[in-house]
Amino acid sequence: MSDYGKMTDEQLICNLRAGEQEITDYVMDKYKFLVKKKAKEIKSKIVKVVVKEIRFGPQTDDHDFNFKLKHAIGFLQEGAKVRAYVFFKGRSILFKDQGADLLERFVNALEDYGKLESAPMLEGKKMIVIITPKK
Repeated sequence: MSDYGKMTDEQLICNLRAGEQEITDYVMDKYKFLVKKKAKEIKSKIVKVVVKEIRFGPQTDDHDFNFKLKHAIGFLQEGAKVRAYVFFKGRSILFKDQGADLLERFVNALEDYGKLESAPMLEGKKMIVIITPKK
């Protein structure tokens, strides 16, 4: 009490404001910490979608087809999307119908494991199909 008695009113007000500033700094820091913590928690709950790609040629044989089909089944069972495409090189673009048949056969073989997200479509030199896993 004796220290306060010797202080002027201006000094006393400055000291009180400094104390108030420390309290508000603490409250703001705590608030910022809680906001960051909540944002981090929300971010950790987000599921990232994994897309695996499988490439075919327009004249892929049965053994290669079955090998890639087995991998696609594994990807779908893990919960990843499968993006299968037939890549046409050079003059092989003439065999679009073979590529479409191949992708159709691929989709039909994967009916038990996933569903078709987008139908086969030609984008440049690629014919693409996307399959999502069944829940």
